[in-house]
Amino acid sequence: MAGLVNVDIGGIFKAGSQLIDDMHTSKEEEMVLALQEKKIDADLQTGQMDVNTVEAAHKSIFVAGWRPFIGWVGGFALGYKFLFYPFLVWIWTISQAMEWIPKEFKPPPTINQAELYPIILGMLGLGGFRTLEGMNGVKSENMGQAIAQVKKKKPKRKWFWQK
Repeated sequence: MAGLVNVDIGGIFKAGSQLIDDMHTSKEEEMVLALQEKKIDADLQTGQMDVNTVEAAHKSIFVAGWRPFIGWVGGFALGYKFLFYPFLVWIWTISQAMEWIPKEFKPPPTINQAELYPIILGMLGLGGFRTLEGMNGVKSENMGQAIAQVKKKKPKRKWFWQK
């Protein structure tokens, strides 16, 4: 009877250990994967910087000038929302009280700030990084080496939590 059932115990053990090994990664494997992910991210960022450089050097204002245009539009929108519009509503209300403007006329529209802020804050975030680079002496011509130079320099000031 024992001769009829031929079971390869070693093969079953090997298949089971291979399955467990595939399900669990070691610390070294995780570090290699993390390093590969960082290299891919760095390559993507380098490629984007190359595209930005070519785009900024383009002779057409529609290609090279779209970022400054977005900045100016955002600046004008903020100026309208927080400086001009409050005074406009105040003047509008006085004009309606003096009956220069009919009461059924509504004041001019305001800007939807929920749509405006993500664009402006995204641009200001990028500007904040350029300010940090400028404080650390990184020149804009060397943007490819900017990160390495910032990391090498020690901060000029010490914060209260630093010794």
